Amino acid sequence: MKFLDLAKVHIRSGGGGAGAVSFRREKFIEFGGPDGGDGGRGGDVVVEAVEGLNTLIDFRYQQHFFARNGQHGMGRQRTGASGEDIVLRVPVGTEILDEDQETVIADMTEVGQRVVLARGGNGGFGNLHFKSSTNRAPRNANPGQPGVERVIWLRLKLIADAGLVGLPNAGKSTFLAATSNARPKIADYPFTTLHPNLGVVGIDGREFVMADIPGLIEGASEGRGIGDRFLGHVERCAVLLHLIDATSEDVVGDAQTVLTELAAYSPVLMAKPRVTALNKIDAVDPDDLAERRAALEAALDGPVLLMSGVTHEGLTEVLRALWVQIAPTRHVQTEETGRWQP
Repeated sequence: MKFLDLAKVHIRSGGGGAGAVSFRREKFIEFGGPDGGDGGRGGDVVVEAVEGLNTLIDFRYQQHFFARNGQHGMGRQRTGASGEDIVLRVPVGTEILDEDQETVIADMTEVGQRVVLARGGNGGFGNLHFKSSTNRAPRNANPGQPGVERVIWLRLKLIADAGLVGLPNAGKSTFLAATSNARPKIADYPFTTLHPNLGVVGIDGREFVMADIPGLIEGASEGRGIGDRFLGHVERCAVLLHLIDATSEDVVGDAQTVLTELAAYSPVLMAKPRVTALNKIDAVDPDDLAERRAALEAALDGPVLLMSGVTHEGLTEVLRALWVQIAPTRHVQTEETGRWQP
């Protein structure tokens, strides 16, 4: 399935039906009076978060969604039928933005959440509504209110507990494949990951979701590369795992490049808890590895873990460090609870 995380959609709610001008005409009824019914209400445009979707690809093939208009009122005091609502079904984690792509209309974070984006117009009153003691035979009725037409943007931000960030070929996809059942593309050239991947990771009887996004390069915040397009997918994460290639001659420069791009994209993203790890330690001499680790810890003023996605060395320690940051957001009890009994 193709991945699409941004879509432009045109919506329009239904207009209300017009009221009817009608009079009761029956044999032997001399003064029948007005009996025009009201118009029906127009349909709404509603967005709903549903399960089973992880992309906005459906909105590539259909970008216009128009609700039905309400029917006009009729004689014999008959009200017109209301127009049917139209429902846009989106994945959980979708943001609904106004046409300026900045104003957030709604954030669909729960399954079953529904938001009305455009309300249908009310139906007009029929001439029966205007009957009074001084106006016994009104010959006027109201037209229905028009529907609302607007342009919105749908932006998907994947729901994940941890997000992988780093330069291209830092080993992010290899790490995701080694710790979960996800099977991302892995190759020895940059930008093998062209769209985000999700994997369910298990550690010490706990499970959490990890997101892998394309690698960041210098100038990504200015449009270079493709990594900045997908940084929104890790905005919802509780913790970021910053992977650095231990085989690089300048691990400190590589780390600073990624952190600079995170800060340029969003201060909120930069403020998230981070776990830093040197990857590919199986391909580095122990003395060089110790030197690069010390330089990195001094530059980042924090601990740096060691791991290898190929040999699986150090993966458990990295996953446990991630869970320490994720656990408070889950509101779960991290202590052992003892053996379960029915």
